[in-house]
Amino acid sequence: MDDPRRALEHVLQALDNVAARAERPAARLLAVSKTKPAEAIRALAAAGQRAFGENYVREALAKQAALADLALEWHLIGHLQTNKAREAAGHFDWVQSVDRLRLVDALARHRPAALPPLQVLVQVNVDDEAGKSGCAPAEVDGLAAAIVAAPTLRLRGLMAITEPFPDLARRRDSFRRLRALFEALRATHPQVDTLSMGMSEDFELAAEEGATMVRVGSALFGARTP
Repeated sequence: MDDPRRALEHVLQALDNVAARAERPAARLLAVSKTKPAEAIRALAAAGQRAFGENYVREALAKQAALADLALEWHLIGHLQTNKAREAAGHFDWVQSVDRLRLVDALARHRPAALPPLQVLVQVNVDDEAGKSGCAPAEVDGLAAAIVAAPTLRLRGLMAITEPFPDLARRRDSFRRLRALFEALRATHPQVDTLSMGMSEDFELAAEEGATMVRVGSALFGARTP
């Protein structure tokens, strides 16, 4: 990424344009910094970005230590093993990948009382992809109820990694089905306010279909490194 400020401005302008057409607030930008060094995060933070998403707990902890002088907001967006719940609960502001009751319980038990409630999204496998994390749509209500019942957690909404169909109409259909699940959840839990969907290649489409948060990596940081 040669010019982080320009890359950030480009993505934010695209989100503003979608919002203007749809006559609603712009989706919030989560910069996906997995595999990127702390120096790249620092450069993007200097351009004004504050929320960053990581896939792996240990990788994120090292970056958090290196960037402790910055007031950043850290989101865990990758699959979380239950045995990593203690570290995740103590070092992240958000966990977007909650997809089973055992994980809800572990995060709730390990969230330090001195910290604000952990912000939680239920991850949904909306396209029923084999081998992909996320609960079935029918399991959303049960997970949401368990999160709401935990004083150390705060239910914020839903997240999904939709199948990257080459046909954009099929991607739009996935986003619309997720939006419908989100609206149904919000009818039961009015405090719900976050629908996290869309990545670098389709974040504008996701925003058109009602995403309130998009997760963008390569469009900000450049091509993914191994």
